[in-house]
Amino acid sequence: MSLVKLSIKGISYSQTQNGAYALILNEVDGERKLPIVIGAFEAQSIAIALEKEIKPPRPLTHDLFKNFAERFDIVVKQVIIHKLVDGVFYSSLICERDKIEEIIDARTSDAIALALRFNAPIFTYKNILDKAGIYLKSNTAETDQGSQEIDDVLSNPETFGHEEETNQSGDVYAKHTLQELNELLDQAVSQEDYEKAAKIRDEISKR
Repeated sequence: MSLVKLSIKGISYSQTQNGAYALILNEVDGERKLPIVIGAFEAQSIAIALEKEIKPPRPLTHDLFKNFAERFDIVVKQVIIHKLVDGVFYSSLICERDKIEEIIDARTSDAIALALRFNAPIFTYKNILDKAGIYLKSNTAETDQGSQEIDDVLSNPETFGHEEETNQSGDVYAKHTLQELNELLDQAVSQEDYEKAAKIRDEISKR
């Protein structure tokens, strides 16, 4: 299976799930986006890694992992989002020490937070992107959207205590027909409600 390289487009606050955020990954050589619902702690960690000028007074968990790994000459070479089951993404860290490669299972949010700190590329398989990727309609205000979404994350510190990661579709869309779901998906994407779009997409995938 062929790998597709991804970049981070931004993070948006969930309007429907308290303390949850939607991490938006962008297909590097294409137009598809991959929304992944993550917890607030991971969203904060990713946002701080993206904002190079922000330095927490004490190391965050992912910073501690990086410091620990570097002390023992362990390097994260890449992150692969390798599986999607019932709306949950599974990822692996590809690590190397003394030219020996190891694969470590990780939550996608943690894997991406570490990838940023190690400047490691992020990949997924084409079949996962075919199944879960969505297209964004053109938007003239899109240029500054990524940085604005990061600002939104950093301006909501009161929600950072929640660490649960979830990406379930829920029963709310089960009653809709497939045609209605596709219409709702288009509407959510046009409104840039990525977290809602991810839930609808997962329900469509189940059908």
